[in-house]
Amino acid sequence: MTDDRVDLAITGARLWREDAPRDLFAQGGRFVDAPPGGAAAAERTIDAGGRLCVTGFLEPHIHLDKAQINDDVRPNASGTLDEAIEIIWARKRAYTVDEIAARAVRTIRSAVTHGVTRFRSHVDVDSIGGLRPLEGVLEARERTRDIADVQIVAFPQEGIFKDKGTHDLMWKAMEAGADLVGGMPFNEETREDSARHIALAFEIAAHHDADIDMHVDETDDPEARTLEILAEQTMAQGWQGRVTAGHTCALAGYEEDYANRVIGLVRDAGIHMIVNPATNLMLQGRGDAQPKRRGITRVKELLEAGVNVSCGQDCIRDPFYPFGRGDPLEVTFLASHAAHMSRPHEIETVFDMQTGAAARTMGLADYGAAPGCVADLVVIDAADPLQALTRRADRTHVIKRGRVVAETVTQRRTAWA
Repeated sequence: MTDDRVDLAITGARLWREDAPRDLFAQGGRFVDAPPGGAAAAERTIDAGGRLCVTGFLEPHIHLDKAQINDDVRPNASGTLDEAIEIIWARKRAYTVDEIAARAVRTIRSAVTHGVTRFRSHVDVDSIGGLRPLEGVLEARERTRDIADVQIVAFPQEGIFKDKGTHDLMWKAMEAGADLVGGMPFNEETREDSARHIALAFEIAAHHDADIDMHVDETDDPEARTLEILAEQTMAQGWQGRVTAGHTCALAGYEEDYANRVIGLVRDAGIHMIVNPATNLMLQGRGDAQPKRRGITRVKELLEAGVNVSCGQDCIRDPFYPFGRGDPLEVTFLASHAAHMSRPHEIETVFDMQTGAAARTMGLADYGAAPGCVADLVVIDAADPLQALTRRADRTHVIKRGRVVAETVTQRRTAWA
């Protein structure tokens, strides 16, 4: 092999938001400039045929430790968040590191076939499961290192001060390999403890120079106020751009004046927002008479204020959500309905929620097709985002660090001449 050769060439790739197809080249796991010989200089060539391409779908909010446990637990009779959390307690006590890892590996591999190349997974850290969920997902990350990248968030779902022992476990989780500090401040007994919960997260984050990603106000209660506290603390601690708030369902129920003020704080704090349409459409509004609340945050208002908004699968076949397969086109399709985003520019915006917007949420400076970026690419059997979402189109090739990790053959037949 000479310096003029490359590992992979992808010809006729129509990158999203580019007008014409072009050729891409990868060497050593990264995109590079075209070699003198073009595609003829590649060890392998893939013809994208002018199909729509993205530089990897991203999953910024998932729970790999809980994925696919639905067959082993009782049904969620009420369909609520509170019952789902309660159902998991017994299952969590029986967790082993190996079975968590096995379920997480299956979930990652499934999502990779749908084009997901990077994940951010929350893992429960509490007195029930201890650090086993973290250990299991760390093992899964190692087993799938050749096909995906996984960020891990230490997530105190049971509360920090309400659940005795979690305070110390959060520190231990970061020392054991978690990448981000998580939180669920609304799940504390008092507002004072919710504020302490957030303060502790910033203390741990500062010590480890880590970003923060919290479940915030995942409730129908319009009196929930932890998003405001989080925004204020983000600015007070100088953590602008390094904090993510997921769910924020209560924001949809706020009075307009207060909602607008909080959205302004979120914008000023540079907080990334994640909407989880599948899970929250399923869980929220269960106690409402008609009209029932839609269950997701104020997506359009946040976007109009200049806030970065992405979306995630959240749950896959667990007591919170019995469906799901880790398909970004399925998630964004749901988001477009739930947020009433159907105009052409809105469809483009939704499509961005698990690509460019998610890359900003996840802090991915090496995301894209420019030389030097990680050579991740998904070839979609569609011409544009509208067609991709309408069909939930096949991902014909999924490329991770310049290597094909999944392929799908699309066949279309007609019954007429």
